[in-house]
Amino acid sequence: MVLGKVKSLTISFDCLNDSNVPVYSSGDTVSGRVSLEVTGEIRVKSLKIHARGHAKVRWTESRNAGSNTAYTQNYTEEVEYFNHKDILIGQERDDDNSEEGLHTIHSGRHEYAFSFELPQTPLATSFEGRHGSVRYWVKAELHRPWFLPVKLKKEFTVFEHIDINTPSLLSPQAGTKEKTLCCWFCTSGPISLSAKIERKGYTPGESIQIFAEIENCSSRVVVPKAAIYQTQAFYAKGKMKEVKQLVASLRGESLSSGKTETWNGKQLKIPPVSPSILDCSIIRVEYSLMVYVDIPGAMDLFLNLPLVIGTIPLHPFGSRTSSVSSQCSMNMNWLGLTLPERPEAPPSYAEVVTEEQRQSSLAPLGACDDFERALPGPLFAYIQEFRFLPPPLYSEIDPNPDQPTDDRPSCPSR
Repeated sequence: MVLGKVKSLTISFDCLNDSNVPVYSSGDTVSGRVSLEVTGEIRVKSLKIHARGHAKVRWTESRNAGSNTAYTQNYTEEVEYFNHKDILIGQERDDDNSEEGLHTIHSGRHEYAFSFELPQTPLATSFEGRHGSVRYWVKAELHRPWFLPVKLKKEFTVFEHIDINTPSLLSPQAGTKEKTLCCWFCTSGPISLSAKIERKGYTPGESIQIFAEIENCSSRVVVPKAAIYQTQAFYAKGKMKEVKQLVASLRGESLSSGKTETWNGKQLKIPPVSPSILDCSIIRVEYSLMVYVDIPGAMDLFLNLPLVIGTIPLHPFGSRTSSVSSQCSMNMNWLGLTLPERPEAPPSYAEVVTEEQRQSSLAPLGACDDFERALPGPLFAYIQEFRFLPPPLYSEIDPNPDQPTDDRPSCPSR
């Protein structure tokens, strides 16, 4: 009898988004198929899958142990998030070449479904860094007697979502600093810097509006600048390894002595970057906005404003709600205002949103930019579908008056 051959072994995921990229979150069900194509007839002991997710860090440092002795110190650490195994064909057996209990697979293409759930506990977002990574993968193994196992590994992406529509991430960030330059026994005037941004949380593709004032009372020509930095921190054996990378930057106009420059919402766009990783014990990914003054021949004057890069974008009404609440807190006289006896009807939908805007909002996701295609599809599909839908018709008469059906007291509105 002529034994058949394994032509191919592949893994595919049942993707739930329009971009056809396997992206999941904690608690999601990961499902897919292992496809096996053979020419002729083969006999198989088992076909297994092994799914795993873990964070791992590793780096080395050189140490001196004497005048002529040196050695390398390794730092490694690992955190496992889940470990799942399943048998698709056959059963768990000792690794021998016994011919008993084998399964026969005929020539052709065969598919075997698999499914498992990710833990409900928070998972770290998939990440590849200089000294560590967070990876999730599924591995298929085909075992046959008298043959080496055929193995295949395929990775998938996990996003631990960060919703920037939370009070802590919607709060403004601000700071002020001043520096006086000294040259031998001469002292020039100070250089002052104050900067503010509207919130702490952003998503990739957004632009940060920077409000700043730079006053140069020194004798030198200085240049105001701003930059976004990513800081990767890796932890192992009580040590930390840190890597800082420039993400984006901008430059203002040169500022001569006695001049002042004001930024009224100068924009700095966030490129496609990994979200912040804040809950992993061995890897942290953090971001900051540095607004600084480049001073030739002296240390720069800088302000660091912390940022969190999230995955769930700002609610359409988030900025408006924030501005309204800030205005109310500044002007407490609104409590004394009286409402008109007859409320005025709001503007019609056609007056607010043009037909061109409504049609453009219904464009397919393929027309979106590269950043939107790279993120999970359901978020953008939701925004595209509901962004410009007309509101319900206005009426001064309640079409659904309260009709209590029992004697229980109604709950007060919150």
